[in-house]
Amino acid sequence: MKRPIRILLQTTIPATEDDWHVGRFSLLAECLGGLRDGGGRLLCEVTARDRETNSDGSDEELSRLDSTDFDELWLFAVDTGDGLTEADCRGITRFRQRGGGILSTRDHEDLGSSLCTLGGVGRAHFFHSLHQDPDETRRARDDQETKTISWPNYHSGSNGDYQRVTPVEPLHELLRNPSSPSGRIEYFPGHPHEGGVGVPEGERHARVVATGTSQVTRRPFNLVVAFEHAQDGHGHLLGRAVAESSFHHFVDYNWDTSVGCPTFVAEPPGDQVKREPERLEDVKTYVRNLAMWLAG
Repeated sequence: MKRPIRILLQTTIPATEDDWHVGRFSLLAECLGGLRDGGGRLLCEVTARDRETNSDGSDEELSRLDSTDFDELWLFAVDTGDGLTEADCRGITRFRQRGGGILSTRDHEDLGSSLCTLGGVGRAHFFHSLHQDPDETRRARDDQETKTISWPNYHSGSNGDYQRVTPVEPLHELLRNPSSPSGRIEYFPGHPHEGGVGVPEGERHARVVATGTSQVTRRPFNLVVAFEHAQDGHGHLLGRAVAESSFHHFVDYNWDTSVGCPTFVAEPPGDQVKREPERLEDVKTYVRNLAMWLAG
């Protein structure tokens, strides 16, 4: 019998109670762990952990990820720039070179900017101080309410509300939803200040597959960039990968605001998710699609 897909959910910070530690992604872990195939068999086996370092200061799992039995890494970059060492990046790179799938996601301004030290999918993330968006017109404040947060900070809605997702044609399988009348994923959780992602220069095997729209400027912005299998210069067939604009698409607080959030979150939440919980099935379908697609 085919074994379940082994998924590592990993943050780039040590366990810190008043922060976005991996325990705040428990609903995602529960969703993945509950997926079944047509015969009722478990599809995924999930391990969730925060950053834990060895004597060299590198993460005990990420620095040797290629030698583990994980099939996928879902990396939540919630650090302020120091969340990955060179050894961690080498381990993640070797993991993808052996066919491992990677989801990488961050948030506004420079939050999660350790991804800049990661080649490949890391190059799809644009930040304020490092690896800025090549489109200079996007180096400007979008969210106007939280003055302490600068660009990129696309306002897709309040925490606790939904945002409309626009799939980019041709429709990517990540955005398919056979249970929806449209056949598409239509809603993601909203967030007041999402980060920036795009296709890296010279990357022929990646494309934007979904966009959102700012609730302030009405400007569209990229939500999801998908990397297909591709052969690198050393002959490795790279695993699939995704770069996503915000980890708030997956965190507990944006699926259920009643579970709470770190004390530094100042914006008042919305109540659309509470009033219309059935729309959350869209993001749960997307999670299933991600797990299956990244596994190849």
